[in-house]
Amino acid sequence: MPESPRAVLCLASYEKGEEFMRECKRQGRHVILLTVTNLQHADWPRESIDEMFYMPDLSAEDDVIRAVSYLARTRAFDRVVALDEYDLQTAAALREHMRVPGMGETTARYFRDKVAMRMQARDRGILVPDFVHVLNYDRLRDYMSRVLPPWLLKPRSEASAMGIKRVGASEALWPLLDTLGDRQSFFLLERYVPGQVYHVDSIVSEREVVFSEVHRYEQPPMDVYHGGGIFMTRTVEREGTEEQSLKELNRQVIEALGMVRGVTHLEFIEGREDGRYYFLEAAARVGGANIAEMVEAATGVNLWREWARIEVTGGEGPYQLPPRRCEYGGVIASLARQEYPDMSVFQDPEIVYRLHKRHHAGLVVTSRECNRVKDLLGGYSRRFAEDFLATMPPLDERPEEA
Repeated sequence: MPESPRAVLCLASYEKGEEFMRECKRQGRHVILLTVTNLQHADWPRESIDEMFYMPDLSAEDDVIRAVSYLARTRAFDRVVALDEYDLQTAAALREHMRVPGMGETTARYFRDKVAMRMQARDRGILVPDFVHVLNYDRLRDYMSRVLPPWLLKPRSEASAMGIKRVGASEALWPLLDTLGDRQSFFLLERYVPGQVYHVDSIVSEREVVFSEVHRYEQPPMDVYHGGGIFMTRTVEREGTEEQSLKELNRQVIEALGMVRGVTHLEFIEGREDGRYYFLEAAARVGGANIAEMVEAATGVNLWREWARIEVTGGEGPYQLPPRRCEYGGVIASLARQEYPDMSVFQDPEIVYRLHKRHHAGLVVTSRECNRVKDLLGGYSRRFAEDFLATMPPLDERPEEA
């Protein structure tokens, strides 16, 4: 009887990871997608998916474990992959339960839990903003007596800047904690460090960072998310001190957090007052907001595709990074007043991608010159503000429907 192809189970609470699944299929794997019910009719790459299943909520770990274990009666799952950050812990729990290779629950916490990742990094000598877990009130009072405000009250497991509150004084904290009730322990309090925010997007194979790109946000994502505005990020000057310092720090953090193989999106801040780099947070995923398109435009490397190649081999064979370019990329995006804004007015030859998403405007550009990307984004930002920009109140947590 011929051996059936090895199965890759992909978890996705949001519509993403299409190229990951396509590459898994190209590699000869049996691709199974488990997603949420309201994405049943989304634009998935169905030609590359062998089976699709739906559940109301993939964060209900016990329900997912029971459902997938039922499927495993007639399927041999070789890999379990979380395509979305919110599914990372569920995927880890599934691996532990079925004894499937890959990141376990302890390591997954380092890439999902802001308290765990900060403690692990700090214990390895990596600089992080002063913080305290919102757990013991005596420790909270001691922290606030030592660390000057403002502080940030952050959820431990939300993505991006979602749910973050700025706190200006100790007397302002206690009413917020009263509102949280018995959810307080799922938060941390952290010193607000003003400065320039960066992100480093990497590919990791057998604990080695084999590819990394350093980018800087035009505005901190928290400012864009909470204040409304235009999201912009671009490649930093190659071979400069920013790139060299952040690549090394990125390597140290990935080693400290125990990533074996996969992709990472790490964020750092250069403190305005002291000029030092602080580690902010880490995610074991491809960066959102068209970062993957920007990286591919500048380098020729598709993060989703390479992640799939690494994942399906599972360290059983050597990984070879494809040929890469060293150009510069940039992204600009915003909410739009129009349902589908007309982006055809932008005709610069450097434009390589146009976002087509309801009530969003966005472009990805690439050039051999760093300053050209910077100038393009600067000019586009003024036009986006005039022609498209819309704002909406920030959410404290992700919506129930993806």
